Amino acid sequence: MSKQTTIPSFLYGTAWKEDRTQALVELALAEGFLGIDTANQRKHYDEARVGRGIITTIENGMLSREDLFVQTKYTYQRGQDHRLPYDPNASITDQVLQSFARSLEHLQTTYIDSYVLHGPSTRVGLTSDDRAAWKAMEDIHASGRARHLGISNIGLDQLKALCDDAKVKPGFVQNRCYAAKGWDRDIRAFCTANGIIYQGFSILTANRAVTGNPVLTGIAKRHGRSLNQVIFRFALDVGMVVLTGTTNAQHMKADLAVADFTLSEDEVSTIENLMMA
Repeated sequence: MSKQTTIPSFLYGTAWKEDRTQALVELALAEGFLGIDTANQRKHYDEARVGRGIITTIENGMLSREDLFVQTKYTYQRGQDHRLPYDPNASITDQVLQSFARSLEHLQTTYIDSYVLHGPSTRVGLTSDDRAAWKAMEDIHASGRARHLGISNIGLDQLKALCDDAKVKPGFVQNRCYAAKGWDRDIRAFCTANGIIYQGFSILTANRAVTGNPVLTGIAKRHGRSLNQVIFRFALDVGMVVLTGTTNAQHMKADLAVADFTLSEDEVSTIENLMMA
């Protein structure tokens, strides 16, 4: 690759924004986000509006393309609605290539920083479709049009199998992160041991029960921070890249402001085990 990609600590998630997508992408970039997460999955994302938000920001001279980390995904047909970005009768290989080509058009770019398989095709194991999809992604990576590859919504056994089989190992794993499961501790440990960066999503929305915990409240009070800021700081301290999809400018500022403090090792350990039985 011609340039080492800088991985930001936060990614701005663009799901479920619909006609507000462009404006919110522009707002997030103006507030200081340098990473954008999307998918070529019209059911939940408007990738074309994401692209317009990015290109408008670049054209206004606020940032250059090389300043940004742009991540998108290939999604199997079962995760799509009728607005497919590929021919449903095509092979999985061709679907991946067609989806990627459309993503480049939508995002108005010549390369993607991270191209992600939006989850294996089944909950258990890997299928021939998964292997075909990953091989097509490896070919895109080899062409230089995707600087990194990743996978989301994956279990530990599946991740181990992918790492065993793949020519190009995943650089990222993006999972929903549950406090009740130690914040995906086992997969995070595997990622750390294998040089994979873990991206956590739904860190707040999947863990509403945590925000009422008096121990966490005490930690937040001690640092003079909000509960959300403490949870995000914890995530960064254990090595996660954090996804947030807030639509509020003040919350965007508060999220990025967690760079200004750290938690003690004891506080990190306490939060990591907060909801474990």
